[in-house]
Amino acid sequence: MLRLTATVLLALTLIGGAIVRGQAGIDATLSAQLKRLFPAAMSFSPKEGDPPHFKAFSRDARGNQSLLGFGFWTTELEPFERGYDGPIKMLVGMDTRGVLTGIIVVQHREPYGDFSVDTPEFAAQFKGKSVRDAFKVGGDIDAVSRATISITSATRAVRNSARRVARGLLTPATATTQ
Repeated sequence: MLRLTATVLLALTLIGGAIVRGQAGIDATLSAQLKRLFPAAMSFSPKEGDPPHFKAFSRDARGNQSLLGFGFWTTELEPFERGYDGPIKMLVGMDTRGVLTGIIVVQHREPYGDFSVDTPEFAAQFKGKSVRDAFKVGGDIDAVSRATISITSATRAVRNSARRVARGLLTPATATTQ
């Protein structure tokens, strides 16, 4: 009987640990990707809310936690936005002022080679952009010949998902009166 009780307790402990780990929702790969978008972050929340997002937090010298921004998947917010050969899965970071901290192209396919959204130059041009910017290919976003569909789709996915997160999670700035 003692052996059965010990076995049941061990099983419950292992199952309980798995449930707690499952609730955390951030594996090592995702954590590293979020850290690239928020280098000053000390921790990240599990994905939550509507629109679905991760929160990035920092800590001050006294250990107080403060919100740095939000990370989100474009494919969850703009699921019908597709490149030339399918969806383009991107992780986007945005600070609490609606300024993008960067994007990471995690997955996409190009039938004629990796020369469009896969390049570091493509992702780099989004860092520092405000959700209020135009995000216009050929304007404030560089166009790539032979990759118009993928570049335009990826740009639209970043713009639309960032604006959706901003509308849902950021408090509008209060107007100052003179």
